[in-house]
Amino acid sequence: MTGEDPRGDQAHLPAEQARAKAPARLSRADVDQGGPQGSVPPPGPGPQAPFGLNLIRLRSRAEFLAARKGARAGRPLVVVEARRRAETGPVGLGFTATRKIGSAVTRNRAKRRLRAAAAASTAQFVAGCDYVLIARDATANAPWPSLLDDVGKALIRLRPALEGVFAAPEGPLRRPGRIKTDTD
Repeated sequence: MTGEDPRGDQAHLPAEQARAKAPARLSRADVDQGGPQGSVPPPGPGPQAPFGLNLIRLRSRAEFLAARKGARAGRPLVVVEARRRAETGPVGLGFTATRKIGSAVTRNRAKRRLRAAAAASTAQFVAGCDYVLIARDATANAPWPSLLDDVGKALIRLRPALEGVFAAPEGPLRRPGRIKTDTD
């Protein structure tokens, strides 16, 4: 009587359970990606912009400092610095927030919001230019439409200087010197 219970209605089970085999480890290249055979691979990393605008990220300090020497437009929620790099080519984008803004969490949130606002404003960029968007104190918590408006207006204000066309200055022209009063 091997493997049967003396009562006859139950079989003997061993105390050790059989271990399940671990699945074979495959590299990601061997795993089925779910697409049809011979399908086109997904696009490479990096931001994809509409209208064929090619975007690159500015990462080195030298790139940020070079953009600082160009044109500058300040708004209540963002400061945009830009400089012409070449006649044609990709648009360089850099984002920064100083420690005056707040903690690392606040700075990262402000930079994420600036990246999203820049992605929504791609039509305003001039090809062959580098842009640096600098967060201000209220950038992290400002209403989204206000942030989009400020980024868009700053980019529009910089466009003539980057394209080589100089717009008329805003406001009335004033000569330096003494201000005339009614009594003069």
